[in-house]
Amino acid sequence: MRVGVHINQFGNSGGAPALGAELAAAGRAAEAAGVSRLSVMDHYFQMEFNGGAEEPMPEAYTTLAFLAAHTSTVKLGALVTGVTYRHPGLLAKIATTLDVLSGGRASLGLGAAWYDREHEGLGVPFPPLAERFERLEETLRICLRMWDPADNGPFEGRHYRLAETLCVPAPVSTPRPEILIGGMGERKTLRLVARHADACNLFASSPEEVRHKLGVLRGHCETERRDYDTVLKTITYSGEAATEGDLDAFLRDLTGYTKLGIDTVILAPRLGETSAWIERFVAPAVERLAELD
Repeated sequence: MRVGVHINQFGNSGGAPALGAELAAAGRAAEAAGVSRLSVMDHYFQMEFNGGAEEPMPEAYTTLAFLAAHTSTVKLGALVTGVTYRHPGLLAKIATTLDVLSGGRASLGLGAAWYDREHEGLGVPFPPLAERFERLEETLRICLRMWDPADNGPFEGRHYRLAETLCVPAPVSTPRPEILIGGMGERKTLRLVARHADACNLFASSPEEVRHKLGVLRGHCETERRDYDTVLKTITYSGEAATEGDLDAFLRDLTGYTKLGIDTVILAPRLGETSAWIERFVAPAVERLAELD
């Protein structure tokens, strides 16, 4: 089982002037520890459970571009980008630029969005949930079209209409950047994973629930005539054991997931200065998890 790190807090003792140096240090520490992917939270406002909107929340893709310049091996992406945040054509261009400038290390994480306060706060439309899922599927189709060099023609959807689906320069990933869909919804989210995505991201709620969700995903793959084994399975772990640095407790929590075919556990601590935590906790966790295979 591989390890990813999700940066979801951006406060630090030095404040905003020290944020760049801390992120660069986190990137260096992640690569030295053998972390496979590094992600950031994509929101306009910080979450209530992380201190609320008055806490720092930098723009995600600018942050990822900065991390790309300070790393060389880790996969980079947002976990996840709400479909309402950016027009899909622009989002495809942004993700492509990250892929090109990072040497093929971009991952496009997508979800249906949920945080109404930030939309209202910055005046961004926030349609009902059913429409957001419709927009999510159209966004997936648009990104796949823009990354298809054989088809630059128009896209006609219910919510989006593009006269041209040009994307130059093209991604350097082969065959294109990874598409990851985050969420546990059985009827829509996991169906979209089976139909369009390369990877899924589930919450590490319990081994029993994750096993059930993967069974639902397998069923959708059968319906879509998709090879279930080609879907990369990831889980996000935000338990106190990781935040508090209790490696033994963390490994006990993970034992129930090791036989489910999970490729990567993404650690999401709620702390701002992540570089020291990566050195202290993540590096030995990478080694110990490798021993569980």
